[in-house]
Amino acid sequence: MKQKLNCILLIDDDEPTNFINEIVIKKADCAEKVVTKQSAMQALEFLTSKENGLPTPDLILLDINMPVMSGWEFLEEYRALQGIQKGEIIIIMLTTSLNPRDQTMAESIKEISGFKHKPLIGEMLNEILSEHFADKL
Repeated sequence: MKQKLNCILLIDDDEPTNFINEIVIKKADCAEKVVTKQSAMQALEFLTSKENGLPTPDLILLDINMPVMSGWEFLEEYRALQGIQKGEIIIIMLTTSLNPRDQTMAESIKEISGFKHKPLIGEMLNEILSEHFADKL
């Protein structure tokens, strides 16, 4: 990459999944910072508070099935954020869901740029980066 993404935000309630995703991203050396949130509520707080002065993420990898607030509910709240809080974020659903309705629903939501099945692997990350961040490659 000519330059790295400023920040990638991982939103998944499963700690081992976040750990693996973070390793894949760090190995690809494609982001200055990787932020992990284990709930959609924590992710919304991060986006609205800009904790520690971190930049708005360039990429969000969002799980669907999480307790308290699902990925779908996160998206409803995300839509209500002010433009500066949303930036120009690419959101990819990264899920274990095999329900075809989830993929169809994701494809109908303009804020979602992709639907991928876990686990995140280097090849999948490269595909996401090539498709959505070609200007930085």
